[in-house]
Amino acid sequence: MERVDASLWIRVRNTLGEGPCWDAELKRFYWVDIEGHTLWWYDEREDEISSFEVGKQVGFVIPKVTDGVVLGLKDGIYEWDEINRELNKIVELDDPDGRLRFNDGKADPYGRIFAGTLHLEDEENQATLYRVDRDGTTTSLMDELTLSNGLTWSPDHSVFYHIDTPTEKIRKYDFDLKTGTISNGEVVIDFSEEEGFPDGMTSDSEGCLWVAHYAGGRVSRWDPSTGEKLLEVHVPAPNVTSCAFVGDGLNRLAITTAREGMDEEALSEYPDAGSVFIIDTEVKGMPLYRFGR
Repeated sequence: MERVDASLWIRVRNTLGEGPCWDAELKRFYWVDIEGHTLWWYDEREDEISSFEVGKQVGFVIPKVTDGVVLGLKDGIYEWDEINRELNKIVELDDPDGRLRFNDGKADPYGRIFAGTLHLEDEENQATLYRVDRDGTTTSLMDELTLSNGLTWSPDHSVFYHIDTPTEKIRKYDFDLKTGTISNGEVVIDFSEEEGFPDGMTSDSEGCLWVAHYAGGRVSRWDPSTGEKLLEVHVPAPNVTSCAFVGDGLNRLAITTAREGMDEEALSEYPDAGSVFIIDTEVKGMPLYRFGR
């Protein structure tokens, strides 16, 4: 198995950096700081880093077909107007007790959002994976989850992959692209012997999965057809949260990290924890899909 080391790309001090994605049209890299309540982006054309404080926990960012992005905030999914710096709620999270929040989310090729929740006090079987159609209709796809996390599709979009982090398993499901439904779930990767817990995830054009190891200091690449680990990317930060392919060739992997839960000794050892790291890859990633296509 090959090992490579990631290098620092964007030095920030995110408490819980997450949700990376690459907008090829704008040449812009987005990510969020969940506990910092902030949307971040790096504009490659301007070589400029910007941010916007949204005022509450923010789990994911997805570019829209039209201008702007959608954000998965604690209490719902919002459209964000970059020009006017305004948020408009389009989906209300069904959570009258305020004990849940949106976590990871992405759009599929039909422009639908797939987004999961987690319980703020780590109670089991309280989280849900939702599908949000282009007209805002919301459907529950999986319930009784604990921490809905990394999600991605196979290159031909016939398979959907999902992580419920505490189970330490990565599961695949048959995916019907026309209807946006999933079925026949089965475990393809067992993470129980790995360092850390499976967190964010993406896929490449060869059908392999790239999985962030929270509390494991790395990203690993897997062949889901065999369950074999092919590559480890070591990151100089223990809490690795997610990853996404970026750049014109989609052949660079950007990696988000977190500072939460680290004491002064750990922060001294890993001073760039909370930053975004990067590697060049020999494979291409999958293109980003927008909400509303």
